[in-house]
Amino acid sequence: MTGSLKQRAVFLDRDGVLIRTPVRGGTPHPVESAGQVEILPGVAGALRMLAGHGLARIVVTNQPDVRRGAQTREAVEEIHARLLRELSLTDIFTCYHDDGDECACRKPKPGLLLDAARRYDLDLAGSFLVGDRWRDIGAGEAAGCTTFLVRSGYGRPELCRPDYLVAGMPEAARRIVELLNPDEGSDPRGRLARHGRQGPDAGTAPFPNPARP
Repeated sequence: MTGSLKQRAVFLDRDGVLIRTPVRGGTPHPVESAGQVEILPGVAGALRMLAGHGLARIVVTNQPDVRRGAQTREAVEEIHARLLRELSLTDIFTCYHDDGDECACRKPKPGLLLDAARRYDLDLAGSFLVGDRWRDIGAGEAAGCTTFLVRSGYGRPELCRPDYLVAGMPEAARRIVELLNPDEGSDPRGRLARHGRQGPDAGTAPFPNPARP
């Protein structure tokens, strides 16, 4: 961690981290409306815990279905308005582009995190990212954050090298608090050396660019 006086943040992917992701035919799909949102168990409490430790809670989410014509921006904004009402979130930053747009904000590029850091004067090196896909981990690493990969079953962990593997948002929050307050608990096992991950699912070429998602 750093000695900066800037605020630290926890960057959060949306689908699969905060809300349940519908999976059809083995492929995850974003929810289509605010009425379909199902906040995952333990998420609300985990966010309150992080808020209590002075961390900004910022969602950074790719929503390329808007660019692909399968979703409307209005529907996404309604989903996000519900999340901001019901959860202890600081803000939500969204990329509506697809790979072909070559934008700076679509994860695994770090543009969303950099935009948030500028808006809220954040210490990126002292911040964290929790995601369930290789794209999330790539963005967090590129921004200099400590990364947590949720074991979702579809996140393609072989394509990334997270610092920690976790079962979900509650475990990630507990580990983050332990890292911030080492005297309150031991550093949990599962730490993976950045760029030096070992194990049967270690990728040989991190962050390639598969066509979907």
